[in-house]
Amino acid sequence: MSVYLDNNATTRTDPCVVEAMLPFFTEQFGNASSAHAFGNKVAGAVKQARRSLKALLGVAYDHEIVFTSGGTESNNAAILSALVTQEGRDEIVTTSVEHQAILALVKELATRGVKTHLIPVDSRGRLDVEAFRWALGPRTAVASVMWANNETGNIFPVEDLARMARASGALFHTDAVQAIGRVPIDLKVSDIDMLSMSAHKLHGPKGVGALYLRKGTKFRPLIWGGAQERRRRGGTENVPGIVGLGKAAKLAAERLEPERVRVGALRDRLEQAMLQNGHCMVLGDVSCRLPNTANIAFEHLEGEAIVHHLNRAGIAASLGSACSSGSMEPSHVLSAMNLPARSLRGAVRFSLSRETTVEEIDLVIRTLSDIVAHLRAMSREHANPISDPAHSRS
Repeated sequence: MSVYLDNNATTRTDPCVVEAMLPFFTEQFGNASSAHAFGNKVAGAVKQARRSLKALLGVAYDHEIVFTSGGTESNNAAILSALVTQEGRDEIVTTSVEHQAILALVKELATRGVKTHLIPVDSRGRLDVEAFRWALGPRTAVASVMWANNETGNIFPVEDLARMARASGALFHTDAVQAIGRVPIDLKVSDIDMLSMSAHKLHGPKGVGALYLRKGTKFRPLIWGGAQERRRRGGTENVPGIVGLGKAAKLAAERLEPERVRVGALRDRLEQAMLQNGHCMVLGDVSCRLPNTANIAFEHLEGEAIVHHLNRAGIAASLGSACSSGSMEPSHVLSAMNLPARSLRGAVRFSLSRETTVEEIDLVIRTLSDIVAHLRAMSREHANPISDPAHSRS
């Protein structure tokens, strides 16, 4: 049996989503912007997808949703637009634990003279809210804080932070890629101005996502072209992808509450079993996090070795963000939490989905326990090699 526990990197596209998409490759192939019957039928499907996503997000108006290629484009569009539409404001407030889709952008903007305030987190990955409050000022164009962290699963108080940003006159954006479909969201009752999401994190296809723009929010497009998306995102619509996103959103809305409880119980089952073995710790804020995410640090072991052995056993887990894979440096999220050296390099992320079963978790528990015991035994042998009699003679 193979087990996939890297759902924060991507989820399997639901077969129902694939089925919904297929006709739009061959049968309903018209351009949604065309005025004839072929185009009208496709435009109707795009409209329905927009309404399904609207329902999942608790959005007030259809036109507040702009379809994009995914979370990274949405993040870039939101930040760059805020900098040019907020007159007299040229600073960004964000956190030290954001996804690289935000951090790489603000690093580049810093070379152009844009000032960024990086808000720290504590040892449990919780945001320093007072530091966030003090960083806001008359020159803040936008504050951007992720809804939930992709490595620890920590949920940040974005509704409260959005109120603070609005009080200072700044826009508020949240990267909600990991949160959507996993926790309830109702944007009608929040002060959030912009929100980014991606279909492939909620069993939809890759290469499509959306940007929520609150009605009245000034916006300058990142991609210019035709009149698509009310001139806010040029380019022919990715209709199969948009239809897939809409279907994934509908399924997520229907299954969110029961699956949130079930998946959270499976995560707890995994964590409790590993903690009983000792010499490990669960990272993050265990009282306020996504139900599907467990980041476990195994003391004095290398997470890379654990992931390698899991992979050989047919189990997919990760060291952290897929966008940072290949890097030999410790995760920037865990480094920001100032973890002790004995735990920093031994962290492994397990991210579940609504497809994860009890049988799979029990198999992971048995396999992981054996792997950790094996690696610890090897570590002890390396630390205490058997003395060579030739070197012990007086």
